[in-house]
Amino acid sequence: MKPRIHRQPHDLRPYQVLIRPLVTEKGIHQSTRHNAYTFQVNPIATKTQIKAAVEEMFNVRVEKVRTQMRQGKKRRFRVRIGQTSMWKKAIVTLKEDDKIDFF
Repeated sequence: MKPRIHRQPHDLRPYQVLIRPLVTEKGIHQSTRHNAYTFQVNPIATKTQIKAAVEEMFNVRVEKVRTQMRQGKKRRFRVRIGQTSMWKKAIVTLKEDDKIDFF
């Protein structure tokens, strides 16, 4: 059974909601083909908070937000086995005529 994060969403500032954009090969493909951008977000942020943060920080209009809780992977640290922490991923789809330039 996977662990859940049971925290109440508080008033988060936009720079606290969006941690960083995920610039990957798949993410670049989604941004060029489907106008969808991927971000690592605060684990307690809600979809409405993510939408508001993207609209305010990048001055675009958001069509929909999809989120995923990514499980940490097992990693070996010298002799011991450890685990990386869980994180939340958000895929934000923009309106047709809006665009975000990361480069």
